[in-house]
Amino acid sequence: MKSFTINEINTLLKGELVGNTNQIITGSEQLDKASENHITFIGSAKYVKYWKTSKACVAIVNEDIKIEPGENRALIKVKNADLAMGKILEIFDPGLPEFDVDMHPAAVIHESVKLGKSCKIGAGCYVGKDVVLGDGVILFPNVTILENTKIGNNTVIWSGAVIRERSEIGSNCIFHINVSIGADGFGFRPSENGNGLVKIPQIGNVIIGNDVEIGANSCVDRGKFSATIIGDGCKIDNLVQIGHNSVMGRYCIMAGHSGLAGSVTLGDGVIIGGSASIKDHTTLHSGVTVGAGSGVIGDIAAGKTVLGYPAQETREMLKQWVAIRKLTKS
Repeated sequence: MKSFTINEINTLLKGELVGNTNQIITGSEQLDKASENHITFIGSAKYVKYWKTSKACVAIVNEDIKIEPGENRALIKVKNADLAMGKILEIFDPGLPEFDVDMHPAAVIHESVKLGKSCKIGAGCYVGKDVVLGDGVILFPNVTILENTKIGNNTVIWSGAVIRERSEIGSNCIFHINVSIGADGFGFRPSENGNGLVKIPQIGNVIIGNDVEIGANSCVDRGKFSATIIGDGCKIDNLVQIGHNSVMGRYCIMAGHSGLAGSVTLGDGVIIGGSASIKDHTTLHSGVTVGAGSGVIGDIAAGKTVLGYPAQETREMLKQWVAIRKLTKS
């Protein structure tokens, strides 16, 4: 079991230590569930009232919060408690599941595959013809990588994920359970005789940059002509849909149940809230924020925050909601 003194923790965080404790810190936990050997955090003044009843011996707190440590308890004041707690979680992280062997005998690896150094491939994996895996790639059991796919160094792919043919994946990516990369885009048109629908072939691929993380059960469809592109550093939550030929800039965030229809373009640093939907062939320029549950049906200028269905500038939408509320009370 990992354990640390309060001084060792404070040395890591480089914060201001207020109070002291002789308790050895053996883990981290939220305020109401912590025991006397836990470190917790307080990122907002509204949670200060829970500190008195919490059993935690140490709390990481934002430096602007007024709070007293108490007897045999300590506070570490920092600029950003959330980021500081992230460092604590790293040191208590038990690590990834271990592989008994680097290449499990129950994996199927085509003879043409190019493997980098220190790759690990679990049981039930299939790695197809002419696939290239960079150094340190980890495929957990039952991952499928189809033909002519390239994956960069130190990318981790969890069980059940499927990477379709000709995909290009960068370095230091994380794909969680059951991620789908490169499935056919949703392309159908009524037949000429009006009897049913005609499937439009999707012959493009998917290109994903470095440091991208994609949550469980999310889907990134292949392009119809060229590529669906996800830029460096994007973070995508669980159950997210990214339609064919969409292009995401760098460091975008998409929360759970949100979705991009086909040919959507996102600039850098776009944030899309949970369950928001973006109409096809629209552009959200850099720095746009879309509120949860919103529906975007047109282009949004850089730096704007929009909300509602259909989405409008936040202040305008809030005015409309206030007006509607007044009407219902009259």
